[in-house]
Amino acid sequence: MSERANASVVPFKVDNEPEEGEVDQASVQNPAQNPAQNPAERLHMAEAVRMAEAIVFASAEPVSEKQLAARLPDGINIALAMAELQQIYARRGVNLVRVGDAWAFRTAGDLAFLMSRDTVQQRKLSRAALEVLAIIAYHQPVTRAEIEDIRGVETSKGTLDTLLETEWVRMRGRRKTAGRPVTYGTTETFLDHFALEEIRDLPGMEELKGAGLLSGRMPSNFSIPQPPADPDALTEDEDPLTDIDLEELGLLTPRVTED
Repeated sequence: MSERANASVVPFKVDNEPEEGEVDQASVQNPAQNPAQNPAERLHMAEAVRMAEAIVFASAEPVSEKQLAARLPDGINIALAMAELQQIYARRGVNLVRVGDAWAFRTAGDLAFLMSRDTVQQRKLSRAALEVLAIIAYHQPVTRAEIEDIRGVETSKGTLDTLLETEWVRMRGRRKTAGRPVTYGTTETFLDHFALEEIRDLPGMEELKGAGLLSGRMPSNFSIPQPPADPDALTEDEDPLTDIDLEELGLLTPRVTED
């Protein structure tokens, strides 16, 4: 994406109009969702798609639909505009992909090998860190004590600190129990790194077995929990992190009050 050749704006093509005698059922059911039938609306949508392309292309981080809505013209159907843009890039060297509630341009999967020589080799996570990351991904929201209960061994603070530094894991809130332990969950950076559109796209038990990551002789009562549909939403037994909590956790500089 760093080459100027990729920075050119792709012309918006109008090639999906029905042939003579055909009836577009989508336009009959909801004419507003099919601007191709109205040249003025079609041009308006085409310009919005170009603007969305520029915004996402220029951003170093995935761009949320909320951010797009704030910068695109009023009344634009964001989902429709991004679907159009995604279709334009479907067969190109870079694809428009969804990351949670955000969008980003990424190298096409079948061309990833071309980038291997330019990839910065990162330090590999330890086995303990990988185990903790997997537990957080599938069991979130989860506390350190719950992680240790699942693993059956003590989890060092350094392991959690490493995952927090990678920005794959974050502190979500505090459990409404004695001691109010911190709960952990994954981030959009985690989704982006592992090419997941949402957390529920994590592989299930059969996929893990097929990849050789689970033994075929698992106990009959063994199961893998399904991650929450909205990993950002706090559960009933969680409190949000306040400024006081962040100060206690060393994530916020204590405020100085005058006497």
